[in-house]
Amino acid sequence: MTSKRGAAAPTSGAQDQVALDETSLDQAVSEVSAQRDAWAHTPASERARLLERIVHDTFEVAEEWNASACAAKGYDPNGPVGGEELFSGVGTFMRMAQAFHTSMIDIATKGRPQYPGPVRHKPGNRIAVQVMPASAFDRVLYAGITGEVWMQPGVDEDQMKATQAQAYASPAEHAGVSLVLGAGNVASLGPRDVLSKLFAEGKVVVLKANPVNDYLIPYWERAMASLIEGGFLRIVRGGAQVGAYLTAHPLISDIHVTGSDKTHDAIVFGTGAEGARRKADNEPLITKPVSCELGNVSPVVIVPGLWSAKEIEYQARHVATMISNNSGFNCLTPRVIITHKGWAQREEFFGALERVFKSLPTRKPYYPGAEQRRSMFLEAHPDAHQIGDVTDETMAWTIVRDVDASNIDDICLNVEAFCALTSETALEATSTTDFIKKATDFCNDVVWGTLSMTLLADPRTMKDPESGPAIEEAIANLRYGSIGVNLWHAMSFVFSSTAWGAYPGHSATDIQSGTGFVGNSYLFERPQKSVVRGPFVSNPSPAWFATNANGGAVMRKLLAFEAHPSWLKIPGLMAAALRH
Repeated sequence: MTSKRGAAAPTSGAQDQVALDETSLDQAVSEVSAQRDAWAHTPASERARLLERIVHDTFEVAEEWNASACAAKGYDPNGPVGGEELFSGVGTFMRMAQAFHTSMIDIATKGRPQYPGPVRHKPGNRIAVQVMPASAFDRVLYAGITGEVWMQPGVDEDQMKATQAQAYASPAEHAGVSLVLGAGNVASLGPRDVLSKLFAEGKVVVLKANPVNDYLIPYWERAMASLIEGGFLRIVRGGAQVGAYLTAHPLISDIHVTGSDKTHDAIVFGTGAEGARRKADNEPLITKPVSCELGNVSPVVIVPGLWSAKEIEYQARHVATMISNNSGFNCLTPRVIITHKGWAQREEFFGALERVFKSLPTRKPYYPGAEQRRSMFLEAHPDAHQIGDVTDETMAWTIVRDVDASNIDDICLNVEAFCALTSETALEATSTTDFIKKATDFCNDVVWGTLSMTLLADPRTMKDPESGPAIEEAIANLRYGSIGVNLWHAMSFVFSSTAWGAYPGHSATDIQSGTGFVGNSYLFERPQKSVVRGPFVSNPSPAWFATNANGGAVMRKLLAFEAHPSWLKIPGLMAAALRH
């Protein structure tokens, strides 16, 4: 059974049937609850020392962690895809720990995190603060890339500064026990959510691992041993029954879930007909605060222009990487590519995209329910393009072309295809500026979700006196928590200095992509969205491109750099990046 909008109904596996051990769960919750006040009053300087150990311990266990994840997903840990898994699964956690470490030092010495700036005024009575590059190292390693956090309307710079790091200004008011219901797709998500709850919000944490990746618990326990030893974190395993017991536990003060809107609704309102009635009547079973990151039909908007052959080839590799990363099992995987129906190079681009997919080995559909979800889309669109060699262990890369944009109930626009599948729809428009406006409205009003999206436009179009301002207006008006401009929106997740979460404003009865932010290492109180930008074509291509044969080697050097940043490591890292 599927929903008209949102994620497909969750699929349960045999791993979900973990026995409910109330005594052990009560003990885990009680142990962290006993430390809630001690954690709330732990000085930022001491928290910085804990983070230093977390970085050290994570680096020590990184290769074992990665090998286990690769084995589960069918990747060669020493190949390019293994490098992708290493950085997304371990590296992004380490980068977040380092970002929070910098903020802890700032709070201890200067009273609040010191953002790099500048601060700019934006339309809609908003300001945006530049948070990337966050260091001199970032300026070298991520040359040409910037990231901003936009504040909600009415927040000026003085208010923004005054409300930073509220958990450190009034620790007793923020003390509590958070339940983190971890995601099953990305190895770093549960641990990253733990860091956000502890170091951004001042809560102690019980992390319930998802049954899909609870095999990673031994590595998480080693990486976060300093938090476990202090009694600030406990990690438990189990499926829906364990989750239900913990969400209702009287010592749990708030909940954070990464998953689907269906999971959120089951937690907050219950399941079946009674759950549907409760949702319709807004009668939640759970009244404690719930923050969540719940996915998206993430769009990629291609602004028409006259692209060179090199630009088409580069952006085809860029988009193919977005879709193939983690075998398509990301909440931020592009699910609909929006083009101008009159773009002269539309077919040329999609031909290049399919050639890239033909060059990429197909991958194992490791996440439960992938085949069923893909079948739903193929039933609605039997003419979908299926690309690549398929075995009993792998799934074809799949593109649904020419989705009717006027059919707003089409599955491709309303349901997150959590597998190696994306779609394309083309909009009628009289000009480039007309297309930009229509694409903005289409994303905001038709495509489901508000988590993340990317906009691609060549530099000539960006500089055009009409289309350039129209693109900037679109960035201001798009209702997404993270927007990438010529850069995959996933980088907003990676950087951690940016804020990652749904665009604010969803109610519990229409949760869509969720509520609340993680990351946000400068600890802003009222972010609205993050905007990351990059060059239209980078030279060399980023190491994280799926077509980079040397990506694994680069990612290992980058991980070693994140563990112990040093200018002495830059030449070797840059040399590796130049080898493809």
